Amino acid sequence: MKSTLTFILTLLMIAGSAMAQSNDRPQRTEWGNKMLELKYEMIQKELEMTSAQKEQFMPLYEAMDQEIYAVNREARELERKVSAKTDATDDEYFQAAEAMSDIKIKGGEIEAKYFDKFSKILSKKQMFLLKSTENKFTREMVTRGKKGGERKGGRK
Repeated sequence: MKSTLTFILTLLMIAGSAMAQSNDRPQRTEWGNKMLELKYEMIQKELEMTSAQKEQFMPLYEAMDQEIYAVNREARELERKVSAKTDATDDEYFQAAEAMSDIKIKGGEIEAKYFDKFSKILSKKQMFLLKSTENKFTREMVTRGKKGGERKGGRK
């Protein structure tokens, strides 16, 4: 379950980066577009956003997703680099472990930075519903992933 959740969260971060308007980002996939579309539609629906709120909120939310994705990408790249080495030093192992450990801390710091910005756009109830909806989306994706695995003869 924990590895499935980690996998889904990683995929969501990859999908999140796909929506960023940066020129140095990889071309987004059809799957990434669909995941983001579903996530953003769910957020807008569950929060009952007005058109004005959508216009102000969504670019900020996409920017936050991009920043979190960048932190995750850097840590994963370091992890892959060290894993591929047959002669990695203790310092390299430690740096990679530290980067992987810091993902949650840095992600939380990024979310905290955007919290104030979001609170100027969303009501207090919508702020609560945002986190609730993000968690709901993740749970639904994990459930869909499990069901998909079962249909393809995978886990039961």
